[in-house]
Amino acid sequence: MRQFVDDRGDHWVASVAEADGGDYKGRFYLVLEAAGQDGGGPAVSLTDVRWNSLKTARRTLGTMSGVELRRRLRSALGRNRSS
Repeated sequence: MRQFVDDRGDHWVASVAEADGGDYKGRFYLVLEAAGQDGGGPAVSLTDVRWNSLKTARRTLGTMSGVELRRRLRSALGRNRSS
């Protein structure tokens, strides 16, 4: 889990979720959740950002810059609005 601040100053938490199913390749994916005062807010999943293991996912998430996390968030929110 990794906390970061978006362009507007709102707090977010980046984490990893696991997809169900028999395919183990790319089972773990990125989830971004608004960190509100009441313990959480809306979440967006980036199912195209995938990892094969939890260890790799956590390591990658830990090394992502704030700039990269904000870029991923903008992308995810933009996709959510257009669907």
